[in-house]
Amino acid sequence: MKHRYMPMTETDRAEMLKVIGVSSVDELFADIPEKVRFKGEYNIKKAKSETSLTKEMSKLASKNANAQNYASFLGAGVYDHYKPIIVDHVISRSEFYTAYTPYQPEISQGELQAIFEFQTMICELTGMDITNSSMYDGGTALAEAGTLSAGHTRRKKLLISETVNPEAREVVLSYAEGQSIEVVTIPRKGGITDLEKLEEMMDEDTAAVLVQYPNFFGQVEDIQKVGEITHASGGLFVVSANPLALGILTPPGKLGADITVGDAQPFGIPESFGGPHCGYFSVTKKLMRKLPGRLTGETIDEDGQRGYVLTLQAREQHIRREKATSNICSNQALNALAASVAMTALGKVGTQEMAYQNIVKTRYAKDAFTKAGFTVLFDGAHFNEIVVDCKKAIKEVNAHLFTKGILGGYDLGLKYSNLTNHALIAVTEQRTKEEIDALVEEIAAFVQETEALNA
Repeated sequence: MKHRYMPMTETDRAEMLKVIGVSSVDELFADIPEKVRFKGEYNIKKAKSETSLTKEMSKLASKNANAQNYASFLGAGVYDHYKPIIVDHVISRSEFYTAYTPYQPEISQGELQAIFEFQTMICELTGMDITNSSMYDGGTALAEAGTLSAGHTRRKKLLISETVNPEAREVVLSYAEGQSIEVVTIPRKGGITDLEKLEEMMDEDTAAVLVQYPNFFGQVEDIQKVGEITHASGGLFVVSANPLALGILTPPGKLGADITVGDAQPFGIPESFGGPHCGYFSVTKKLMRKLPGRLTGETIDEDGQRGYVLTLQAREQHIRREKATSNICSNQALNALAASVAMTALGKVGTQEMAYQNIVKTRYAKDAFTKAGFTVLFDGAHFNEIVVDCKKAIKEVNAHLFTKGILGGYDLGLKYSNLTNHALIAVTEQRTKEEIDALVEEIAAFVQETEALNA
């Protein structure tokens, strides 16, 4: 996409200096002592012409492997999903692209309405009462849910399942340390949370239980049972849910969740080599005044016209650290808009179809690996991901796949010591039958070749 570039002329510079009342740019730095000013040359390349610079940057960018040029089976929290072309068209409009803080509703109605639509659609997906205007990402949303739970229950222990994304668990640990909250891991049994261990671990100090749905291994947890165990001891039940999966799975709100969080990345937000993304945070009505971040509400002005405002929270909540329920004062408005546009373009039927394709194609991949002689761990319902014993070091397997134009799965041995040589293979609606077959064939060929060389 080409954008206009309008350089500043010397006339523009002189005019600006005149308006602010100085004769040169150097006068702007008059308050900085001469002895601390940098007088040397910066250790950077010499300036190039626009044409030369464009060529150099294009060459550097072409070194990146991306999902447009490779068949990506890498998930683990960030996925290659279909993005309706209208998404970029809408979010590139200047009134959305440059909008930030909608504290003045009289000049922010478009931005506020877009946020309101995002909140509404996430509520419909999650089955929860209220959703905020977005968080930084799914990991920080889960961590905020933990601290909210501790503050609400006045308890200082969180139980988090081993089947929750390891990176999200690390974020929870970081947040908890600052609040002096204890975080205890619930062991897994196979590919899901060990419910017997959960019952043993629950006590009157437990503020909340945190699980993922579907979990990190792609397994669908029995979250209704987890919620029952949690509520029996007076704790809050927190679910980290993939919003796309909720197009076909029962919403957490209908299964007893007090808080549902997650990342809206599957809806219209590109992988972007890891971010930025857009977390969401949904709660029941009893927790609405402790909701972190911003909340947009619908109202009527003095002329009876429908309008939108930030509601239920004073601005001071965002800036007074000592009394705030959260120190999150921003949100991902542009990415929330992208998610809203994608959900609108897909509609309810399209979202269900997209989720269904993820299930069907994951099942096809599981059967293909099994037929090829590989062990696929864990039975039961899968969404997006399966765990495959590739028999060889995943780093070596992925290096081979890369030469064939394939981005392999996530190396589970990096976070789970008992899953060495196991890959978390992500299969989305974007993957074709031919790509799945090629993945299985290439891994099988690599294993056979390696074993023959070592024989």
